[in-house]
Amino acid sequence: MRIMRTLRRWRGWHDERAAQMVEFAVSLPLLVVFVVGIFDFSGAFTLKQKMTNVVRDAARVAAADPASDVTASGAAPASVIDAYQLIANYFNANNINLCGVTVGSLANSGVATWKASGSGGGCPGSGLTITINRGYYFAESTGDSAPTDCTTAQALGSNVAEIGTCVSIQYAYAWRFGKVSSLLGPTVSLPSTINAVSVAMNEN
Repeated sequence: MRIMRTLRRWRGWHDERAAQMVEFAVSLPLLVVFVVGIFDFSGAFTLKQKMTNVVRDAARVAAADPASDVTASGAAPASVIDAYQLIANYFNANNINLCGVTVGSLANSGVATWKASGSGGGCPGSGLTITINRGYYFAESTGDSAPTDCTTAQALGSNVAEIGTCVSIQYAYAWRFGKVSSLLGPTVSLPSTINAVSVAMNEN
């Protein structure tokens, strides 16, 4: 009888069903973080590529228009409206939320600079901000770094100044990875917006 009891105990100790449950419980948070991270970062990367494409096209369209209607104040000129319409059409074609920004939202925010902002339509955080500067000064040098915004001109140094059109977009992005990563430790700090800037030399 003692031998039978000992054998039963020994078999119970070597039952792997409980071990599999423990392994699954330990690996599940890590698996969730990986899956959410893949989807979240790929979504952010795709949105960044779309923003980069649209600001480049918008800058080229506005830069090709005459600059004779650009003034320091007043309503947005045709070239600025053309750039905005291209962005709006691109957003609609790619099912990107315009956050309630309309052509009427374009307001003069400096010399030859117009800005439109909005956070409606269910957009997270600060929503969408579009800046179009038709009098952006940049250095005539291919070695200079790209601008980070359209309101601060590049340092010219000894280079010749060129006047171009700068278009920038700041789009709020709702990260899910930061919350999920807290399963494994401290919350990760991620940028609240995805930004894209492009400059094209004025042709007229």
